[in-house]
Order: sequence, then structure tokens, then C-alpha cells
Amino acid sequence: MERIDIHAHCVPPSYRKYCLQSDFAGKGHPDGMPAIPEWSASAHINFMKQLNIQKSVLSMSSPATHLTPGNDEEGRSVTRRANNDMSKICADHPGHFLFFASLPLPDVEGALMEIDYALDHLGAVGFQILTNSHGIYPGDARFSRVFDKLSERKTIAFFHPTTCLVRTDNALNKVTPLPGVPAPLMEFMFDSTRSLMSLLTSGTVERCPGITFLACHCGATFPPIMERIAEFSPMFGCGISGEKIKQLLQSRFYFDLAGVPFPDQIHGLLRLVDSTRLLYGSDYPYTSAALSESLAHRVDHGLEGLFGSEVVRQILLENARGLLGQTYE
Repeated sequence: MERIDIHAHCVPPSYRKYCLQSDFAGKGHPDGMPAIPEWSASAHINFMKQLNIQKSVLSMSSPATHLTPGNDEEGRSVTRRANNDMSKICADHPGHFLFFASLPLPDVEGALMEIDYALDHLGAVGFQILTNSHGIYPGDARFSRVFDKLSERKTIAFFHPTTCLVRTDNALNKVTPLPGVPAPLMEFMFDSTRSLMSLLTSGTVERCPGITFLACHCGATFPPIMERIAEFSPMFGCGISGEKIKQLLQSRFYFDLAGVPFPDQIHGLLRLVDSTRLLYGSDYPYTSAALSESLAHRVDHGLEGLFGSEVVRQILLENARGLLGQTYE
């Protein structure tokens, strides 16, 4: 089946070099993973051919591009280099790739400059934002100007999970509840949930009508606790009803199906949104080509069982075309 891959990554040589040198990035073991995957445009295009992917939207994976806490100058430099690299990859292969630019958050001033540069000069179709940026979640008031700017520019904000980070006494600590277990296995799902809660309960989603929000991994663990969040939200001064959350998710959010949404996870999300909000995502190359192919077939069969072929085509292809608009052409 034809598809558009909304959740795909690249690893340009310069970014690999930065990650291998960075303590924050695990010196080649990001988020506890065994290694940074190998990547090239040609290998990615071959992978796309195997799965009949018409277009892949590239982004940087965790830990993104601000790799030394407190060093905003380096964060801006690494971010600009990564965005320039992705822009060149897309220019060299216009029939295959688009990209979500990175932002050097939590550096607000740097992020504001990068938004305009990436849209006006590099051809970005949106922005990748980590679920937390050095321990600050997206609904935090410190990021208000960034989201106001994204809304003003009427763009896409793609939220990618990362390791939970906690600020204590001016120190930044990685949360590893189960030592030896890489964060992507479980903790990424919980951080995506924290990010969604932060966006919705802070009022950021309602305040910023120009942003189209894109959440990863089938809504992570948010769907089964949505009503709990709504019920108890007045206790911390930001009450929002379950019905209001559902309305915002259905009208302002899309959800990619990267990961393992079938056979079970998908059903929780479908209690909150319908098929028009679903998109295909591979998470290649952080998910290997072989595993991505196996998971794609599982998604195809699972969607067929739920919806039938016409709706499956909409989910795999047409919903993303609508999201990307003229930039897809």
C-alpha cells in the first residue's frame, strides 16, 4: 500500500559526531540505546521502496540538538547545522523527503530565531519539539513565546519523546527507574503522556490556534488516563473537562502509528479520536528496516480489520497529504 511516513529520522554525519562526543547524548548510546543507527539517504530511499513509502518527513530523534545543558551557543550551532543538513538532503532528493526542523530549546531566544530561519530559508514543513527540553515541558510558561510564534506562523509541531529529565538545585538529572532498560522501551511513552497533559492543561493548545499538533506512538499512555487527568485537573488550578480534551484532540491533533499500536494500543486512542486523525510512522532508522517492515504489515492488517481498504488508504496516505498541504506536492 502507498503511504507517507510522518515519523522518520536521519543521522547526518555532523550530528553523529556531536552525539559521539556528548556526555548528555550518552556518547553514542542515546537514551540508553546500544548505538546510534547507521543512516544514509540512499539506504533510506531503498527502505522506502520496500514499503511503498511515497514521502518521508525527516526529523532528528532524541536527544535532539541542544546537547550541552547551559551551553546555548553550542545548542544554536548544532541546531542550525542539523537543519541545514536536513534541508540539503531534501533539496537533493525532493521526490522523497520533507523535514521537521529542530529547535534549540530550552533556549527560547534561539528557538524564536530558528523558527523564522527554518521556514523562510530552509523549507521546513514544521518543527520537532522534544516532550521535555532539559526538564521543561511544553506547556510551561517559559515556552509561551515559542508556541505563540509557532501559532503565528501556522505550522506543525511534532512532539518526539525523550528521556525524562528533572531539575533539582540547578542540576539536571536523567530519570532511570529501571537501570539497564533503555528509555525508549517504556519511559518514552510516559514522557509523551506528560507532554500531552502539559499542553492541554496549560491552555497552550487553545491559546495557539495556528498550530497543528502531532503526537507520537498512538497517543502513548495518555488515552487510558485521560479522564483521570480531566477529573483531577481543577486541583492544580487548570481544570479541563474530558469532553473538552476529546474535542481538542479530534480537531487540533494528529497521532502517528509508529511503534506497536496493534493488536491492543490502538483501541484506547480510537475512544478519543477517529480515523481522520491517524498517520503512518516507521521510526526508521531507530527502528530497523526489518522490524519496520514487520510492524508496517501488522499496521496494515490491523487497520484493514477495523476499517476496510478505503479508510486504510486515508490513514496511510491521504490524512498526511491533507496535513502537509501544498508542501507535499
